[in-house]
Amino acid sequence: MARSHHRKNHKEHLKQFRDHSETAEKSTRGSTVVTLTIAGLLAGLGIGFIATDGNWVWMAAGTVVMGVAGYFLGHKIDGDLG
Repeated sequence: MARSHHRKNHKEHLKQFRDHSETAEKSTRGSTVVTLTIAGLLAGLGIGFIATDGNWVWMAAGTVVMGVAGYFLGHKIDGDLG
């Protein structure tokens, strides 16, 4: 027969796990925005370099446009912009 005094320790352990999982979710919340912004910047730089044969003006424009697109896409994935 199961002994009830073991169950209390189990419930306490589950409470600690639940508290830890909630804080872990909050700490990784903005990582999608940062990741997609950096990926957009690099993609814009690469596309601008290939498309314009290294013209710095168009490379900068492509970098800014793709960085902004990555930023908004990251927010949309996170659900922050509604």
